[in-house]
Amino acid sequence: MSVKGHVVIVDAYHPTRRLAPEFIKAGYACIRVQSTPEVPKVYRSTFSLDNYAANIVHHGDLAETVRAVSAFEPVAVVPGGEFGVEFADVLSEAMSLPTNGTALSPARRDKYTMVETIKKAGVHGAEQILVTDEEELRQWHTKLGRRVVVKPIRSTGGDGIHFCDTPDESIAAYRNLARAENFFSVDNEGVVAQEYLVGGEYVVNTVSRDGHHHVTDVWKTTRITANGVLDLCDSVHLLARRSPEGEVLGRYAEDVLDALGIQHGPGHLEVKLTPDGPCLVEAGARIAGGDIPYYASLGTGSSQIDWTVDAYVAPERFHERRRADYVIQQHFASIAMISPSSGTLKRFRHMDTIEKLESVHEIRPLVAPGGEIRPTVDDLTYPMIVNLRHEVAEVVLRDYGTLRFLDGEGLYELS
Repeated sequence: MSVKGHVVIVDAYHPTRRLAPEFIKAGYACIRVQSTPEVPKVYRSTFSLDNYAANIVHHGDLAETVRAVSAFEPVAVVPGGEFGVEFADVLSEAMSLPTNGTALSPARRDKYTMVETIKKAGVHGAEQILVTDEEELRQWHTKLGRRVVVKPIRSTGGDGIHFCDTPDESIAAYRNLARAENFFSVDNEGVVAQEYLVGGEYVVNTVSRDGHHHVTDVWKTTRITANGVLDLCDSVHLLARRSPEGEVLGRYAEDVLDALGIQHGPGHLEVKLTPDGPCLVEAGARIAGGDIPYYASLGTGSSQIDWTVDAYVAPERFHERRRADYVIQQHFASIAMISPSSGTLKRFRHMDTIEKLESVHEIRPLVAPGGEIRPTVDDLTYPMIVNLRHEVAEVVLRDYGTLRFLDGEGLYELS
């Protein structure tokens, strides 16, 4: 098959491994650009150059990298994940390709700047403070008078999030984060404290072209308190686009995208529906992680990934179909098992029962027998994922409840 052209994907790692094959399917060869000489530690064990015609490593000289990339005459530059968002902006702008530009790049990565930017645009955002001093944090938390969230300004995957009920807890969290590395093996550049938002948490995934937005999928997350974490995500459930929540979240998402200058490509928003309306937790100018686009395709027949391909290489088709809402063909939920245990895993108990659940689509053990298991505290410490899929929503809901009943200390037999 002849190649129609080349697409550059910046910092493509395992969480977005399905992106390049979709561009290839559309007839485009993919060039990978790596924005740093070193691969972040969290991705090294799964790093692969499969599906890429070339890999260009940026060593700090933008002109040199632009020359190397220009040899392929690319038609688009796409962020391959959270780590590549800012350099994708730099590269696409420098090459005069469809771009979100660099003017608001910090607002698309820095969680403090992000919320301040949307509030300046008149979009509802959380009360917050950029922490530079312990006494300042103490006074702010005391004045706020309720629970706060303390977290790094740049990270992902639930990394470094602390729920703090007292000023002393906030200060302890700040001290911990100020001397820690983030998810990407980079020293934390700053810490933000935000009011704790009360309400259900949702994920809204989008794709944009020329400032026109399309909601590709909406998810309701469920949360439990476990292992010292107040809001530990234990599942995501696909929602209809025109459900009551989907309507409100879709409108709010478009306002956030406009405020953050996301005019081209994917967007991933985490939003809470509070008593005062939707409020942003954080947003990313990239496709969702955790295989959410793949899950969406199983439920609706399309995903954020194929919409991203259209936005960059088939914009006419994107605009022709962007007003059509996705339709749920199969109800889908992804359930994360929550380990309370530390030690060497001998086996998962109750597997016969889990395998016989009516809506089970896939079981993904993330810790193998003989491997080390630890208490689940974030997205990196789930021991197993169970994906449910069925044409009847109630069957998925029942099986989700069964999995929660089976989970806990009784699921994990240790050596």
